Amino acid sequence: MAGSDSGTLQALQAVDTEFTADSVEWCPVEGCQHLMACGTYQLRTPEDQPALDVSEPQVRLGRLYLYSFNEDNTAKPLVEVQRRDSSAILDMKWCHIPVSGHILLGLANASGSVELLHLMEYEKNSYTLQSVSSLTLEERCLSLSLDWSTGKPGRVRNQPLKIISSDSKGQLHLLMVNEGVAELQLVASWPAHHFEAWIAAFNYWQTELVYSGGDDCLLKGWDTRMLGTPVFTSKRHSMGVCSIQSNPHQEHILATGSYDEHVLLWDTRNIKQPLADVPVRGGVWRLKWHPVHHHLLLAACMHNGFKVLNCQKATEEKQDVTVLISHEMPNSLVYGADWSWLPFRSMKPTPTWSFDQNDVGMRSVDCHSLKAAEEPPAPFHEQILDHHVEGPAKAHSGVELKASLLPLTEDMKSSSQLRSSSKICDLSLFSGGNFDNSLLATCSFYDHVLHLWKWETKKA
Repeated sequence: MAGSDSGTLQALQAVDTEFTADSVEWCPVEGCQHLMACGTYQLRTPEDQPALDVSEPQVRLGRLYLYSFNEDNTAKPLVEVQRRDSSAILDMKWCHIPVSGHILLGLANASGSVELLHLMEYEKNSYTLQSVSSLTLEERCLSLSLDWSTGKPGRVRNQPLKIISSDSKGQLHLLMVNEGVAELQLVASWPAHHFEAWIAAFNYWQTELVYSGGDDCLLKGWDTRMLGTPVFTSKRHSMGVCSIQSNPHQEHILATGSYDEHVLLWDTRNIKQPLADVPVRGGVWRLKWHPVHHHLLLAACMHNGFKVLNCQKATEEKQDVTVLISHEMPNSLVYGADWSWLPFRSMKPTPTWSFDQNDVGMRSVDCHSLKAAEEPPAPFHEQILDHHVEGPAKAHSGVELKASLLPLTEDMKSSSQLRSSSKICDLSLFSGGNFDNSLLATCSFYDHVLHLWKWETKKA
């Protein structure tokens, strides 16, 4: 456990996902908020499987895990309820509302497809995800991201249900979902970026507007009613733009992240200059606004762990963003991160959590004595990836990422004991009551581990 006078970040569980984990998503729909999905990506080459013809292309394997959070199971609160092999999963999102009585999960995969799965409860507290629709958007291409138009609480009646997706050829794809049968229908595809379009996201307040970020270092806005030219193009990021999320609580507020190791906050009415520029010392692969506390932003910072930012003063008073949590995990690449939607006050006081021998151990450090722990260990066998290596951990816009997508050798696995350090400061940002709990999950690439965390903050 690491903490300060006003809060603690506690590791609850670490789960070995076998394949490299790159996305984690808590279900936002009431009644199923204890469920969480984790997506994985594993690159297999002919060298890994001698029986494969060397002329065959690289094979990208994936596995989807479904977990249930059980607060009464103190030793292992995350319980696996399903695993489903698939093409490698690059991104996934739950639809925020039931569709014809069903809860839907959308996947973007390495086959160039978007797939819809619906959640089935076949007996009390027993669930399975079943495929209901799949649409190949582009052959010989990776689907890199997707977003639902339902991100803002309180959907407008009769508003069409839409998905925006991006791919490795730099294209965006707008899809409609036929709500009666949960069938995907392609509305439009268009070229958006010169290289990979890493991310596409809706403006949750005006769902005709979408944003995209690419390996060409550009952030673009699009009006889907008038496709052809972007509404704006920003060159403010200096490297590939790989994360975007519209704030579901505050209209006009947009967060973007890049391989340039900066998080930018924007007022979408004036895209010329960001409201704030936050250096986070790691490529920002995912950004997630807190489901309840409107100004908290979770950032998955690849080789620099994850951070929680308090953006309140930046969005309201044009002051600096405060870094509340900075949790470093030097032997891993943190690609996935998400907040739980569970009612935070219902969580019981945390006892001393134990770890199964199959789980990955952790060493936590008090935040007041971190100086010695902040020196990162030597990296794994360093491989400078050229621009043709695909997947999340390739070289981007001239930067050398010391990472490999190939499965870890046994020697590398044995040397990858997780070391972590946390810095937590200035957590007294809530009001009323005594304590506030937030659950969050992260997943990491090198060590194929899904982490569950509890953040407890004292209230003012």
